[in-house]
Amino acid sequence: MLASYSAEILARVQFAFTVSFHIVFPAFSIGLASYLAVLNALWLWRGDRVYRQLFDYWKKIFAVAFGMGVVSGITMSYQFGTNWAVFSDKTGPILGPLMAYEVLSAFFLEAGFLGIMLFGRDRVGKGLHMFATAMVALGTLASATWILSVNSWMHTPAGYGFNEVGQFVPTDWWAAIFNPSFPYRLVHMVLAAYLTTAFVVAGVGALHLLRNKADAEARRMFSMAMWMAVIVTPLQIIAGDAHGLNTLEHQPVKIMAMEGHFESHPDGAPLILFGIPNQAEGRMDHAIEIPKLGSLILKHDPNAPMPGLDTIPEEDQPPVAIVFFSFRIMVGLGFAMLGIGAWGLLQRVRGRLFTPGWLHRACVVMGPMGFVAVLAGWITTEVGRQPFTVYGLLRTSDSLSPVDAPAVGTTLVAFIVVYFLIFGAGTYYLLAMMNKPARLLKKDLRDAPMRAAGITPLPEDDTGIKGQEQ
Repeated sequence: MLASYSAEILARVQFAFTVSFHIVFPAFSIGLASYLAVLNALWLWRGDRVYRQLFDYWKKIFAVAFGMGVVSGITMSYQFGTNWAVFSDKTGPILGPLMAYEVLSAFFLEAGFLGIMLFGRDRVGKGLHMFATAMVALGTLASATWILSVNSWMHTPAGYGFNEVGQFVPTDWWAAIFNPSFPYRLVHMVLAAYLTTAFVVAGVGALHLLRNKADAEARRMFSMAMWMAVIVTPLQIIAGDAHGLNTLEHQPVKIMAMEGHFESHPDGAPLILFGIPNQAEGRMDHAIEIPKLGSLILKHDPNAPMPGLDTIPEEDQPPVAIVFFSFRIMVGLGFAMLGIGAWGLLQRVRGRLFTPGWLHRACVVMGPMGFVAVLAGWITTEVGRQPFTVYGLLRTSDSLSPVDAPAVGTTLVAFIVVYFLIFGAGTYYLLAMMNKPARLLKKDLRDAPMRAAGITPLPEDDTGIKGQEQ
């Protein structure tokens, strides 16, 4: 079946597959690193051992997720040389240094302090350990900053010129790094990472509260996650709206695809809630729409004219159906998160936040939905940029290496098999750790060497911690 596809399609599918696996781990580790810093700081400030228990619980999960993120990202770098050599050659003078800055300033920061955060508390003291934890959190944010600068430049290139061989070269590094869409993408992605982590934490806490409503660690993590949901979700919706307006200014064709506007609307565009895009015929079939609301949202004027894809040559249009539906999945999940946050706030006011019920079941279901929203947002962004790798300047078809379709198809199959085996096992291990209560997971990991040596571990005391905690 793969033999019927071109090398370009297979290379795009391969990169989409590998980056889809990769992106979920940084989205989780960015938020989780900051959560660990908060937990550690609260433990040092208040001396409440529940925060210490939660830190030890989530740091083990962070270590596994961080390792999987690093490994899954390496293969993406190779693809720039194997499948997208022309793109790498053309954009290398700008994107190469930015990627190097990410490694030097961010990844080294994370890697340098990660060991201290994971294993150094009793060796370096509380102060230096807290500093290392904060540096890991800062490193994840710095890494996201550089990567998003690179990606944003591909969408809204700035500060560039061309040399004699047709390469993009920097003329203004400040303009290239802080290109027009970068601030909006950075805020949107960081908030998405925080929300993704918050709903994972909420899902885990809700799961354990359904089993034992007196679980102190589950109560604490669930309460913290619900605060994040009710505070950060409205901020994310506001940031998403600002990002959309920026996209309308710099990538109007993407907005046309997101909104499903095949036809121009000189007297105000509707908001199409649902429909079946028919790109071949240039229309939206079975559309459910609200008149003029699209113009009101995008232009703040219900009668503002909105051009449609009928003004864009077919060869410059993205695949509308993918962009249209992925955008609605992202937005739908965003409002579902807003509803969960409001529900949690209502239950908190009623004094029933920790009483097992439908809120907790809903949070278990919503636990992985942050990852789905991140993937849907990424698909909207990247597919909406097509048919360009550098928007308006370098077409995807002109970015490909001189490779044959069978070679790309073979490596794609290999990636699929290896990724599902390795990352499937890693994900199973993560879920197994999350399935155990904080105290039980800590005890199991602590006593594992004793069991391996044939020694029966001592029972816990009534606090769940052996001896006095330092």
